[in-house]
Order: sequence, then C-alpha cells, then structure tokens
Amino acid sequence: MQARPPTSSSGTPELTSPRGGSRFFGFTRLIVELGVLSSAAFSLSLFVAAIAQAYTAIRHALEHLGEEGTAKHLMIAAVEQADLLLVAMALLIISFGMQALFVGRVANVPAWLHIRSFDDLKQKLLGIVVVALAVNFFSVALEWKGGDEILVYGLALAAVMAAIGGYSVILSRQGVSEHP
Repeated sequence: MQARPPTSSSGTPELTSPRGGSRFFGFTRLIVELGVLSSAAFSLSLFVAAIAQAYTAIRHALEHLGEEGTAKHLMIAAVEQADLLLVAMALLIISFGMQALFVGRVANVPAWLHIRSFDDLKQKLLGIVVVALAVNFFSVALEWKGGDEILVYGLALAAVMAAIGGYSVILSRQGVSEHP
C-alpha cells in the first residue's frame, strides 16, 4: 500500500518536502502579509498627511482671504493633495492586490478592486500612475514662472505616459489571448 500525501482541511494535498518546503512557503506567506501591512500603513499615513495638509492649506487661505495669490496657493495645494491621495490609493491597491493574490480574498471591497491576477493588479496601478503623472505636471505648471524647462519636463512625462500606455495595451492583449 502506497502512502498518500497529507491533506489540508479542504481536502487538497499539502505541498511538503523532506527538507521543509511547506515551512518555507509558510514563511514567504508571512513575508507577503508583512508587505501587505506595511503598504497599508504607508497608505493610511499618506491619507492622514493629505487631510492634515488640506486643513493647513485651507486655514491659511481663510486667514489670507482676498489677498493676491491666495487662490492660486490654494489651487496648488489642492492639486498636490490630489497627487498625494493618488499615491496613497496606489499603495492601498497594492496592499489589497497582494492580499488577494498571495494570502486570500479581501472581503467587502468594491467590484473594481477585485484583483484576479498579477496582470490585473499591474493594469490598475498603471492607470493610477498615469493620472498621478498628469496631476504632478498640472501642479508644476501652476507654479511655473516662465522659461522652456516646463516644455522639456512635459515632453519627458509624455514619453513616460506613452511608454506606460504602450505597455498597458500589450499587457491587455496578452490577457485576452490567455483567457479566451
């Protein structure tokens, strides 16, 4: 009679090896879980920082209401806050995505946040990166004082966005061919 491999509570065979392979995979799962927690902690910290930044900018604007430059300063602060919130959102999506892909599904998240594959996670992040770059350029353009530097900066950002767009198209076409 041949020995059967140990099974988990779900009835699926456990991956074990004489050299402790299951311990290694358990350890890597722990490392991923720590990555999930650290990404979530950074995300929450950035959300709190954005809230504090908004409070400070609005309070300053109200104290200097009617003075020249106050509205522009407030507009720049709002765009910078949007940039900060986009980075916080990207970190939160990374956290949810890593949790879903390596540890287990995350309950009570909107349908658009369900991550089914690594490519799915990359597509969501690429969209946020493009928007964050556009917001960053808008912030720089608002503070621009003149000169040609902004044109070079804008062209560099456009090249990065085009590369990301091209990669995103290739990524989506690969996903279509893999899933008929």
